Amino acid sequence: MGRCDPGLRYERSLTVGPDDTARSLGSGDVQVLGTPAVLALAEGACVDAIAGDLPEDETSVGTWAEVEHLKATPVGRTVTAHATLIGHHGRRLEFVVTVEQDGETVAKVKHRRILLHRERFLQKVTAPAD
Repeated sequence: MGRCDPGLRYERSLTVGPDDTARSLGSGDVQVLGTPAVLALAEGACVDAIAGDLPEDETSVGTWAEVEHLKATPVGRTVTAHATLIGHHGRRLEFVVTVEQDGETVAKVKHRRILLHRERFLQKVTAPAD
C-alpha cells in the first residue's frame, strides 16, 4: 500500500449551483448548499489528498463520515474543503475536513477511508450472488 503519511493536505472548492442544493438533492426543501454536497466535497478533497501516494493499482473507499453542517450557503457562493490526513492505521485512513466560505467555517467533517487493491475490490463487487 502507498505511504499516505499523516499531514497530507488538500483543498477542493465548489461554487454552489442549483444541483448542489438541499432541494435538488432531496435532503431538504431550501435552495442552499445541501449536506450531501458538503460530504461529497469533503470526500473528494480526501481522495485528492492521497492520490499522489497511491500506486496505480490501489484506491480508497469511504467507510464512515460524521458531518456537522453549521451554516447555510446560498447558490452562487464558493465553499472550500480543507482536508488533512490525521491518521494511517494499516489500511484505514482518518481525515478531518473544514469547509469554509470566505474564511468562515460552514461545516466540519470527520472521515475514514480504507485502502484497497482496485481489481480485487471490483471482482468482489461484480461477483454473482449465491
